[in-house]
Amino acid sequence: MKSAVTISLVEEARGGPFIFWHDLEDAIKTAAELGFDAVEIFAASPLDIEVKQVKQLLDDAGLKVAAVGTGAGWVVHQVHLVDAHPVTRDNAIEFICSMINMGAEFGAPAIIGSMQGRWQDDVDKETAHEHLREGLNVLGRHAAEKGVPLIYEPLNRYETNMCNTMAEGVQLIESLDTDNVKLLADLFHMNIEETSIAQGIRDGGSHIGHVHFVDTNRRPAGCGHMDYAPIVAALREIGYEGYLSAEAYPWPDSNAAAKQTIDEYRRVTA
Repeated sequence: MKSAVTISLVEEARGGPFIFWHDLEDAIKTAAELGFDAVEIFAASPLDIEVKQVKQLLDDAGLKVAAVGTGAGWVVHQVHLVDAHPVTRDNAIEFICSMINMGAEFGAPAIIGSMQGRWQDDVDKETAHEHLREGLNVLGRHAAEKGVPLIYEPLNRYETNMCNTMAEGVQLIESLDTDNVKLLADLFHMNIEETSIAQGIRDGGSHIGHVHFVDTNRRPAGCGHMDYAPIVAALREIGYEGYLSAEAYPWPDSNAAAKQTIDEYRRVTA
């Protein structure tokens, strides 16, 4: 397993669970100095990323891009995949495709979390799930054409009513026509929804393609009451070799949170 740390460039998401904010160059340098393997980047749009320049920064630092986020599609543009209006769903797909294209420049997958949306009064549950499947099929195929997987993230009940557990996520992606969609196991969401996080990991099994490494209170790993030993054991049991990426609040500040994360990562994976 490899380590990664999040960097947000989205002003509208300030205060959210990202370790570093806004200064991409400085964050990349700090992540490299601390010994991370990669960074996970959240941008408002592909226009925020000068690919050639960022590739040079990463090459100089010896880092990869673990994944790119698409949450700005919801936070900034207010579009998601299960909206009642076809034009809005199409706009969501177009935005995610642009982020897939950007991530593919770095060999990195895009993550669909908040952009999955939720069913409500104007869209019933069955219709919303059909919209989500349609969107994931289009996006999974597009990602395959770009040579990267697509990552789908079950979220806790307070953030979506689509898929909340790993088992529900498996059921969803196994219903797709594309086989290019993987699951994101976010330990914060799993702590709310799973009876056992370790069992949730086993439920996800080979479908898991990314992990958000965070504590129960969404602070950096080691700053809550998460028991990582059975979780890491379950990840090893399923043969997971991807990233443990720190999507957590920058508590008490970004540098301290990053240092705490890499120290805890080394402790629990030793």
